[in-house]
Amino acid sequence: MLRVIIILLLVAIVVSLVAGYVFFYKDQGRSKRVMYALGVRVTLAVILMICVFYGISTGQLSFGAPWS
Repeated sequence: MLRVIIILLLVAIVVSLVAGYVFFYKDQGRSKRVMYALGVRVTLAVILMICVFYGISTGQLSFGAPWS
C-alpha cells in the first residue's frame, strides 16, 4: 500500500511540474499560478519524503536492489 502511495505522489509531482510549465508559458509571468504550482510541488515532495522515511523506519521499504 505504501508503494502505491509513493508512486501516486511521484505522478502528482510530475503533473504539478507540467502544470507549472504550462502556466509559465501561458501567462508569461503575469500570474501567480506558477508559484502555486511550485508550492504544491514542494508540499508533495515533503509528503513523499515523509512516506519514504516512514517506510524505511517500519521496514516496509528497504535499501537493497530488487535483483540481488
